Amino acid sequence: MSTSCDMLVFGGTGDLALHKLIPALYHLHRDKRLNDGVRILALARQELDRDAYLALAERHCRAQVAQADFQPETWLDFAQRLDYFTLDATQRGEFVRLAHHLGQQDGRIRVYYLATAPRLFRDIASHLESAGLAGQASRIVLEKPIGHSLDSALEINEAIGEVFAESRIYRIDHYLGKETVQNLMALRFANALFEPIWRAGHIEHVQISVSETLGVENRGGYYDHAGAMRDMLQNHLLQLLCLVAMEAPVRFDAKSVRGEKVKVLEALKPITGMDVMDKTVRGQYTAGRIGGHDVPAYYFEKNVDNDSDTETFVAVQAGVDNWRWAGVPFYLRTGKRLAKKSSEIVVTFKPVPHMLFQNGQVNRLVIRLQPEESISLQLMAKAPGKGMQLEPVELDLNLAQAFRQTRRWEAYERLLLDVIEGDSTLFMRRDEVEAAWRWVDPILKGWQEHYRKPRPYPAGSDGPEQAHQLLERKGFRWWQ
Repeated sequence: MSTSCDMLVFGGTGDLALHKLIPALYHLHRDKRLNDGVRILALARQELDRDAYLALAERHCRAQVAQADFQPETWLDFAQRLDYFTLDATQRGEFVRLAHHLGQQDGRIRVYYLATAPRLFRDIASHLESAGLAGQASRIVLEKPIGHSLDSALEINEAIGEVFAESRIYRIDHYLGKETVQNLMALRFANALFEPIWRAGHIEHVQISVSETLGVENRGGYYDHAGAMRDMLQNHLLQLLCLVAMEAPVRFDAKSVRGEKVKVLEALKPITGMDVMDKTVRGQYTAGRIGGHDVPAYYFEKNVDNDSDTETFVAVQAGVDNWRWAGVPFYLRTGKRLAKKSSEIVVTFKPVPHMLFQNGQVNRLVIRLQPEESISLQLMAKAPGKGMQLEPVELDLNLAQAFRQTRRWEAYERLLLDVIEGDSTLFMRRDEVEAAWRWVDPILKGWQEHYRKPRPYPAGSDGPEQAHQLLERKGFRWWQ
């Protein structure tokens, strides 16, 4: 059971709040994970009364929550926690009005969740302080992206740090709340089987892929200034790389875990100048068919410039320059309007020293984050019959089946509860964000100087052909 707190969600009428945060809080309430003293206040500029907002929130919650999980009587009970406050976050005076609405803090924890555009982060933090709302019992949650470059990330972190101590800042990446991502740490550090071979001497290469069938939907205005590198690779994919490559922390706490992740980011080999032509691939989807439907090219999407050179696909060959991983390529790939929706980490082991059987293959560990969550180890086994005909077989851990008596938590449920309880283990530290930008910035600069136009690829394909060539140079292929 969590502690008492006020959860204030800025951007309370936005997609993130209505599609993810409110449903996650509803589930926590339903499962009796929230203290009776937890109150939720949604804030946005839209002029709504409480009843209108409750109706809006209920409609979206019904749509997002499984039908069997949504119970009208439970919603009515949950709605007692929920309120709405009209506020323009750019206006300092509005926060004085908010302070009057909240009343005395009386030692209660206050969580400020900024589900807004990053350009509002500094104003909101400053206005909270000026209104006396940023006391020692308050915490602030920042959604990605933290800036659009190293300089902008430094500015945001500096501004937020002037108001909130680092221990009270929670930079959220919802991928870290996924069950399978945490199972990756359990797989590595709780099983003696893998640790001796989790290194360059035994691993040939690692692939981390996050592919989406969707286009930019209603996010064209944001996405056209961000692109796949800033939107996905700089945060989600680098976080997954850190969990694959990090050393075992001394203990499972925020300081130890995040310290090991920073070491990985600092060990990434820089990709600068003309290197971007050899080690990165930019792509942009053209018209095509997905799921039997025609979809437009990226430059015809809503709020996207018709001559846009923003990438909707990016693939990178990265390297971690330390004793454990020297010489092992890490291939990172993400894109929109691809053939299938999936998130996978594939660890390919080196072949046996002497191939005794003609049709032997390498072993692979495949960690699937979506659409289903599972872990499988591909081994070679003899097929029934005469001779030594080998075929790959999989040892599967289907997490949904293994724990079928327990409902799978959504990532935001776990992370919201961690914020309320003050556990920052699964959140990004300031130096972690800045280390990621230090590696990404030279790539963005190299693109600007040497690689301006992204490679076209048809919607519904696997991305640009050049992304396949990135692996083929070393005799590898993307795992399908």
